[in-house]
Formats: sequence, structure tokens, C-alpha cells
Amino acid sequence: MKKLAFVLLAVGLPLAVTGLANPSGVTINGWPAAPTLALGAFVIQWLAFIPARLLQTERFYDLTGSATYIAVTLGAVIAAFDPTGAQALIAIMIFIWAGRLGSFLFRRIHAAGGDQRFDQIKFSSSRFFVAWTLQGTWVVMTSCAAVTAVLSPEQPPLGSVHIVGAAMWVTGFAIEVIADRQKSRFREDPDNAGHFISVGLWARSRHPNYFGEILLWAGIAVMAIPYLSGTQWVVMLSPLFVYGLLTRISGIPTLARRGQQLWGDDPDYQAYLKNTPTLLPRFFGT
Repeated sequence: MKKLAFVLLAVGLPLAVTGLANPSGVTINGWPAAPTLALGAFVIQWLAFIPARLLQTERFYDLTGSATYIAVTLGAVIAAFDPTGAQALIAIMIFIWAGRLGSFLFRRIHAAGGDQRFDQIKFSSSRFFVAWTLQGTWVVMTSCAAVTAVLSPEQPPLGSVHIVGAAMWVTGFAIEVIADRQKSRFREDPDNAGHFISVGLWARSRHPNYFGEILLWAGIAVMAIPYLSGTQWVVMLSPLFVYGLLTRISGIPTLARRGQQLWGDDPDYQAYLKNTPTLLPRFFGT
């Protein structure tokens, strides 16, 4: 019963948010567009869960998530009245981010032979189903500001808010890409086997990739501001959701526990934890 209640909450919250955020009069086959696209995101996860459970594999989990971002955003573009340049730019940003991250994670998981997050839960139908459902929650909650903006019939001229948001996205995306590449190259070097990374951006932050992720979604939320009114402001939960999930639930807490298991007795690792910011990079000084 607890898992059922959790799944209902994981589905119900995003549907409620997108219902409140849906631009007036924007529909898909007579149904409010934003919650319809949100429901579609969950349907994609549940359909992908079936072969994943039968094969007991998580290898296509992240790739499916990225494809869902693209599908939901493309659906918003198609349903929109007449997307302006700024609305099209928001959609393109989602396409670029999802394509890059999805392919990166897919290659990493296949190279590693699997994803440790799923070592136990992929053998349990109920727990694995919850994991796939939560990916739907992640997609809908993080993209809700972008989807609302793209669907909006309002067409404000390109202004300073769009420019500031775009600059935030570009900066965050660049940080995430550079951090991921630096960590991949570090792991590819046999001399680094069994060691933690503390070079490049990772000398400035213990989780620079997550900082970039949070910043780019905050940038998209800023770009969405000119299109929001009334209950639509609920989509400002998007960057807060990303921040909370990565810093309090998944992401950082999970990696912190694993780091202590691997290097908890290493004085260099303890010094790294003490001297390196958890998230916000230290851009100046040593």
C-alpha cells in the first residue's frame, strides 16, 4: 500500500502542477495540453518498464528519460499556437541538453556494464516500476516551466529576461559538459583506478556537473517568466525540484555515502571534502 500511495503521489503531483500551468485554451484533441503531455511522459516510462523488467536491465533507463524529454517538448511545439523565436529557443535547449546527456549516460552505462543504482531493485517488479515512474516525475517536474512557455499563446518580444536566462543555460550546460568529460577522461586513465577525481572543475566543486544541471534548469525557468501569469507561476517549482532532488534525495547524498565507503579512511579524501565546496564552484583562489 505504501508503494501504491507513493506512485499515486509521484504521478498526481506533476499532473496537478501541469494542470495549473496549462495555458488557457491550449489543448491536444480537446484535452488540456500540458497535463496530457505529462501523462504521456509517464506512459512512455511504463511501456519501457515492461521489456526492462523482463530482461532485468537498466541499460536503457537514462536513454528513455532523455527521449521522453524530447518527445514531451516536441509535443508542446506541435500543440503550440505559433512558437516565437524565444519559445523555439527554449525547445532547442531541451533537445540539445537531452540528446547530449542521454547519449553520454547510455555510453557510460554500457561501458561499465550496468548502473549500480539498480543492482538490487531491478530484480523486484514493484521497486523497479517505482523507479521508472519516478523518472516520469523527474521529466515532468523539471520540464514544466519550458513546456508552459512553449505552449503559451503569449508572444512577448525577446528581452533582457530571455537573454539572462539563456546565458544561465549556456553557462550551466558548458559546466556540466566539461565536468562530465573531465571525469570520463580521469576514469579512462588506468593510473587513476581506485582514486577519486580532484582535478579540473572537480578541484573547484565536488559536484560541478550537478551545479551545471541546476543552473541550466534555472536559466530555462527564467526564460519562461514572460509567459507566466496566475496559477502558472507554480512551474517555478522546476529549478527548486532539481535542486532538492540532486542535493537532498538522490545525487549528492548517494555519492557521498559511496565516497565514504571507498575512501573514508583516506586522509587525502577527507582533506578534499574539507577544502572543496559541495556544489557552488570556487572560481577564485586555491
